[in-house]
Amino acid sequence: MRVSFCQALLTGAIILNLLILYYVSQAQQQMMEKRKELSRSTRRGAQPASGLGVLVGIGGDPGAGGAEGHGRGQRVTVVLREFEDFENYVGDVANSFLRQRPDLPFLAIADKAPYPPLVLPDGAKLLVLSPSPDQPPQTHRPEFHVQTEFVLLVPDGVELEPPRAIERLIRELEGEGGGPVRLVAAPVLARSAVQCLHLRVNLREWTATYSPAASGSSGSVCTSLLGDAVVLIRTEDLFNLSMPLARPLFSSLFVQTALRGWKVKLLESPCLSANHRPLFSSAHNQWKADTRLKEAAGKLLRSFGLKRLVMSDGKEQWFGCSKETPRCFSTVQDNTPDYLYLDRWTPPCCLRALRETTKYVINILESSGVRYWLEGGTLLGAARHQDIIPWDYDVDLGIYLDDIPNCDHLKNLDSGSLVDANGYVWERAVEGDFYRVQYSEANHLHVDLWPFYSRNGIMTKDTWTEHKQDTEFPEHFLQPLVPMQFAGITAYGPNNHKSFLELKFGEGVIENPQYPNPGKKRLDRSKL
Repeated sequence: MRVSFCQALLTGAIILNLLILYYVSQAQQQMMEKRKELSRSTRRGAQPASGLGVLVGIGGDPGAGGAEGHGRGQRVTVVLREFEDFENYVGDVANSFLRQRPDLPFLAIADKAPYPPLVLPDGAKLLVLSPSPDQPPQTHRPEFHVQTEFVLLVPDGVELEPPRAIERLIRELEGEGGGPVRLVAAPVLARSAVQCLHLRVNLREWTATYSPAASGSSGSVCTSLLGDAVVLIRTEDLFNLSMPLARPLFSSLFVQTALRGWKVKLLESPCLSANHRPLFSSAHNQWKADTRLKEAAGKLLRSFGLKRLVMSDGKEQWFGCSKETPRCFSTVQDNTPDYLYLDRWTPPCCLRALRETTKYVINILESSGVRYWLEGGTLLGAARHQDIIPWDYDVDLGIYLDDIPNCDHLKNLDSGSLVDANGYVWERAVEGDFYRVQYSEANHLHVDLWPFYSRNGIMTKDTWTEHKQDTEFPEHFLQPLVPMQFAGITAYGPNNHKSFLELKFGEGVIENPQYPNPGKKRLDRSKL
């Protein structure tokens, strides 16, 4: 068979890519093995008493000289990640460390080349994370540039004072013996106080919750920090994180370490000093820095799949959808929203929008004299949680067809949709003979209204959908309607909701939760 030029070119490109991937993989593996060997050598007593001296290398040549050997005799690489290109003290920070420790590896890391360019002393390096097409991948990969056992993460503007502060951090971390404490931190003198916080990250619910942590006699052990501090971590641990140097650095770091069950020990006394205070010389530059930090935080949390933060003071920050944006998930296929395939439940911003819409619609129905009841999965949520089912994506209400003329928002919808004064969209659903109220024109989270009428004591309809709740049932379930707690309000439901739900969904439906379409995705009840 004759091979065309294009086929040969494609084959060559594939082989080249495979070779590059193989080279990078081997280089990473060799680097990690070297770090582990250095760490084992250190624990056997190879390091000098100073804690920062020369390590005996695998080849027996301690701290090989020349440019290639720079920093090999040190146990710590100092990394400065958080700084702004328009105003910073990176050069001063590097000078402070290198005056005390000329052989100490110092690495400033930026997403792109800073402008104006940084002025760094000899011995300090700048690492730009953005890849360049004319350079090999390891040029922009920080794990290739750190050859020490530990990494010291420092904020902008700090100084190495007192000179032996780093040794103290190393002793504290080594004293933990490889337990849950995998990071040691200390406050920065002359900066704002540092808080030790407990951080609970629930990816299934897209939420991170911070709470205060109590202080102990020798410092606090917690899972997150708030404020200016220096942090020491083993290099191997740092680069085992999926996003080790994402910004904002502390937010990124502690979300990832909390998910792994790691803890940070915050020492009581300051470790390093900081003469540059405030960090920015003008209110305008402070505003620019705050704006960039806020933007970076939003980008980071969305990349982590975190849409809601509960702060230690109880305040909330939201990073999901709103009335002005589309909802967080796409069109639902097979009654199984996309987030269930990610082992996540309904984003909290979506639940918030559904609750707001439900309360609004129920208020309109009650004030208009329209009889309604909680239907289907919404009634199931009220019976089980007094709220929306944590993985549900809409709300269902049954209404009496005869009452529709009483409601100005519903009676004329045959001729189109209505956007009311509060931005909610009322429309007749295109999928069948029912009504839908959307959160906004941009955000299509919605409440569905299912109209029934009574015929010979049976609540029925003229048209049907494939929804389980869309079926006939005896009217005596609605005579009378009874109050039920739902989503923070008192709504109305059938007078025997258990029998009503089992008629529609089957016996034991309240006690045995399951996803809407188990054939596509089943709920792992062990994780409830």
